[in-house]
Amino acid sequence: MLFSGTKVSDLSKASIAIILAGFILIGGAFYFFFELASEVMEKEKFYIDKAAINFVTGITTPWLDQTWGWITEAGSVIWITIASIALVVYLLFFSPFSRWVGVYFAVNMIGISALTKMLKLIFERQRPEVLNEYDGTGFSFPSGHTTGSTVFYGFIIYLIVISPLKKGWKWLFNGLLGLLILAVALSRVYLGVHYFTDIIAGFLFGLAWLATCIAALEITLWHQRRRKMS
Repeated sequence: MLFSGTKVSDLSKASIAIILAGFILIGGAFYFFFELASEVMEKEKFYIDKAAINFVTGITTPWLDQTWGWITEAGSVIWITIASIALVVYLLFFSPFSRWVGVYFAVNMIGISALTKMLKLIFERQRPEVLNEYDGTGFSFPSGHTTGSTVFYGFIIYLIVISPLKKGWKWLFNGLLGLLILAVALSRVYLGVHYFTDIIAGFLFGLAWLATCIAALEITLWHQRRRKMS
């Protein structure tokens, strides 16, 4: 794991700074999410949403429609669910990692699904356009494709970081996964089923939840190692 075999007293100043930055990230993401959410609750109209819609309207073409339609499937409920089940099975029974990794990944995915649905029901923001073809049904805020892809692909990024892969491969794979998260989020705006602020909120909330789950996992693993050493 990130801090495998360490005690609190063994942590360097750099490690402590990384841990503190993680907590600041969690706090900051939640803060900005709820600031945006409060504006949505007050039915505020956002200039950035209108600007994004106008921009998309000006670049729409049939081949872009098809391309973004394919990209958005990488964040669909069906795909994320199937891929998550497969990854859970791998992490619990076949991976070299502790089984706690599989448990927290399951918590990560089940939790974000339940929380996203709850938030949609709380805010009841109507979509700019309802399209069954692209899972564009139900309420709009926050974007479920964005939260789902952020926590799913984000957890895979974490697994790659703690893997024995060479640094160059880690940068390559994680860079591609980061671009995929961004592309899935933007596809929702292009296809007209979400406002731009929906995907911002989805990314912030997904990032905060992901960081919380990973932090809890690392603390659990640290305690597990301490018990084995005592």
